[in-house]
Amino acid sequence: MRPSGAEFDEILLLDQGEVEATLAEASLLDVMRVALTRYTEGVASAPPRVAVASQMGWLAAMPGYIPDLALATKLISVFPENAALGRPSHQGIVALFDEVDGRLLCLMDARSITARRTAAVSVLSITALARPGWSVVALLGSGTQAVAHLDALKELAEPSEIRISARRSASARELAARDPRCRSVSTFREAVTDAEVVICCTDSEAPVVERGWLKSGCHVVSVGSGQELDGATVNDSSVFVEWRGAATNRPPAGARELQDLAPAGLTELGEVLIDPRRGRRNGEEITVFKSTGLAVEDAAAARLVYEAALSRGTGRKLPW
Repeated sequence: MRPSGAEFDEILLLDQGEVEATLAEASLLDVMRVALTRYTEGVASAPPRVAVASQMGWLAAMPGYIPDLALATKLISVFPENAALGRPSHQGIVALFDEVDGRLLCLMDARSITARRTAAVSVLSITALARPGWSVVALLGSGTQAVAHLDALKELAEPSEIRISARRSASARELAARDPRCRSVSTFREAVTDAEVVICCTDSEAPVVERGWLKSGCHVVSVGSGQELDGATVNDSSVFVEWRGAATNRPPAGARELQDLAPAGLTELGEVLIDPRRGRRNGEEITVFKSTGLAVEDAAAARLVYEAALSRGTGRKLPW
């Protein structure tokens, strides 16, 4: 019970629509760059996500801290079969705290933050690692992550053609209609063949990309929690990650495709953003960026959303 005479704090509550509206008008590229480089420098903190499994999915906790920027934690559930129920596969909240006194500042919906910060980091990997002069993108999938990645690609001038393929052809055609550079194709192989950038946004438990389909010098992005890439693709490529723990931690903290790799053989994207010489070595090299997500990304995105909401007067303030 609150002591007699104690003042109530206020928290800001932002629903999914309010978070999405803010992120639709804001670029996350700069704050994602800050989050990744500070993590690589050892300044920011993001312990491996902790998760519990249920029969149909899992619930994870992801605390993250970037000094002088954000202190937050995300609670996120991932239920891959939710599409059949008409519900999103990822659902949750991000709680933003004051780093000085620990006050809860804001509770916000996590779906758009998760999708759009993932897409922004993917775009950072493309700008840092794709071969100069690239123009053709293959986008595999048609769900929330695919939508976010297509929107994020609008920040880049390079793509002249974006091929979209998904297990549901109608969904691929619907997504392709969002951008005049897009066209839907019937198979993953057709989309990937001769593409210079390949983006995998599926929930597939089996590889959706095979090494034999990949053009020399292409850059591959994989954000799915399943096993989107075949072993030959991983073994024949230079592999980049947000954190080396992607290879030493079991899923859902780590990446399934990287479990047999030595962490020393991986390069953090933050290292490349700090020093581009750590990135692509030549035009023939295939590069892979395997994303597992880091809590510092959620924290940085949440701070941006919170500050924007305060300036706009968006959301509802509640006594706490």
